[in-house]
Amino acid sequence: MRTTGALIAALCATVGTAVLPPGPAQAVEVSPYAFDGDAQRITGAASSLDAQPLKAGATYRDTIKKDGKLYYRVDLDDEDNAYVSVVAVPRPGIEAAYGDGIRVSLQDGSDHRCGAQDVTFGSAGFTRPLAAYAHRTIETGGSTCRQAGAYYVLVERTSASASANDDWELEIRHLTEPAVREPGPTALPETWPSSTPPPPAGGPRRRQGGAGFQNATSLRQGEWRADIAPGQTLFYRVPVDWGQQIFATAELGSSLSGDGYVGNALVLSLDNPARGHVDRGTLGYGGGPATLALGPQRPVAFTNRYASGNATNALRFAGWYYLSATLSPDVAQTYGDKPMPLTVRVSVTGTAKTGPAYDGDPGPFAVTADDRDAAASGRSGPQAAKSDSMRFVAAAGFGTGAALLLGLGAWTVLARRRTA
Repeated sequence: MRTTGALIAALCATVGTAVLPPGPAQAVEVSPYAFDGDAQRITGAASSLDAQPLKAGATYRDTIKKDGKLYYRVDLDDEDNAYVSVVAVPRPGIEAAYGDGIRVSLQDGSDHRCGAQDVTFGSAGFTRPLAAYAHRTIETGGSTCRQAGAYYVLVERTSASASANDDWELEIRHLTEPAVREPGPTALPETWPSSTPPPPAGGPRRRQGGAGFQNATSLRQGEWRADIAPGQTLFYRVPVDWGQQIFATAELGSSLSGDGYVGNALVLSLDNPARGHVDRGTLGYGGGPATLALGPQRPVAFTNRYASGNATNALRFAGWYYLSATLSPDVAQTYGDKPMPLTVRVSVTGTAKTGPAYDGDPGPFAVTADDRDAAASGRSGPQAAKSDSMRFVAAAGFGTGAALLLGLGAWTVLARRRTA
């Protein structure tokens, strides 16, 4: 029993371990993109009829060449909405032309396009991880992309003639969203709260970002301090429930070394729970404090999916919304290659509302009590999953220990009766 008790104590201690802050700024190194460790290798096809299938809930890895086009297959029913996201991961620090990027589209067997999204590096001029998605949304009264059967995902790399010839790594993820029992209205509210809230109170707290979507550091409302090196991308995730709005700003601290101005020094991006692009902003830097704020977004609502604008359309479900900040590699030429101080401020406004009546488990398209706990503690997805597993093991250990104690007690009583 001492062994069981010690094990249980160790498990409880592990579950309660807090997320430790990172070391001083000089200890931070540029990390490569952190791919999902469970991702399976797959090879995209040159023809839709040769495309390999993607399973719902699974993550895959592939490689795409300059001007490449790759096909994958998804088999869908006639009820659920479907999403396929692609994170393009070029080698960091390479120059990028304005139109360089990734296009993801989903089509049926008759070449009807169900949905598509293009995301480029824009005016920033340097490579970084890019996320885009395509979706099949079943709309009341719609006539295309509603039938069950085979659908095809086309991933295209858009490149300028002078773009680098390096291959890009891809992280591909397929998700489904259950149908709702009552779709409800399709018209968006004409008015919505668009004023920027005051900065979150409480002062800065240290929380270093992750190196990819999979290990993004969880945040709740607040002011979060990190260190970011030239060429580095930091990933965070924030739970945003139905009816809530997310506001985000990023501030680069002042520098005592160097003198000059770097255009597009910082890029701040927002992506939805299916890793579809929502919004992006860029910031120039001249050595003094500089702040970038993403534009106000509508509250998360089911009706947003009927909007024509990509940003509003992407705010279609509750769940983890992702923030990523990338510091330009050009900063190193003017201000040195040491990490710079970065503050990310997050505000989540509005009272959480009851979501739609899904005909099944919403999966990642919801905010749970465990999600809020992870945001409060700063645990990433893998850390939260490990913590849940340890809690289960600890509970099982307590149950086993209790059963052993009961059995031992019964045995003792029986032995005494026999002796008597």
